[in-house]
Amino acid sequence: MVKLRQYVPRLAAGAYILNSGLSKRGADDATAQGIHGMAAGTYSFLEDVEPKQFTKALSTAEIALGTALVVPFVPTGLVALGLGVFSAGLVGMYLKTPGMTREDGVRPTEQGTGLAKDVFLLGIAGGLLVDSLTRGR
Repeated sequence: MVKLRQYVPRLAAGAYILNSGLSKRGADDATAQGIHGMAAGTYSFLEDVEPKQFTKALSTAEIALGTALVVPFVPTGLVALGLGVFSAGLVGMYLKTPGMTREDGVRPTEQGTGLAKDVFLLGIAGGLLVDSLTRGR
C-alpha cells in the first residue's frame, strides 16, 4: 500500500512525466528530429534509430512511467527504480550536452536550466526508494 508521504512526490513526478509523454505523442518531423538529435548527441547508440520511431518510443515510455507513478497500486519500490533509471538518463544528457553547464560542469547555463530540473526527478526517485526499503524501521 502506498503511503501518503510516498504518493505526493509520486503524483507530482508522474503528472509531469505523463504530460511530457502525451505532448510528444503526435510530434511532427521537425520536433522528432530535435528530440532525437539531443538524445543521440549524448547517447550515440541512438544515432541509428529513426527520429519518429525514437520519439514515439520515448512518448510511450513516459506515458507508461507517468501512469505507474500516478496510480497508487503500483509498488513504490518498483516505480522508484523506473523513475531512477529514467531520470539518471536525463541528468546524464544534461551533464554531457555541450552548452548546458557552466565551466564547472555542474551548474546550469541559461540553456541548461530546462534539463537541470531533471535532478529533482532523480531526487524524488532516491527518496521513494529509500522510503520503500526502510519502511517499518
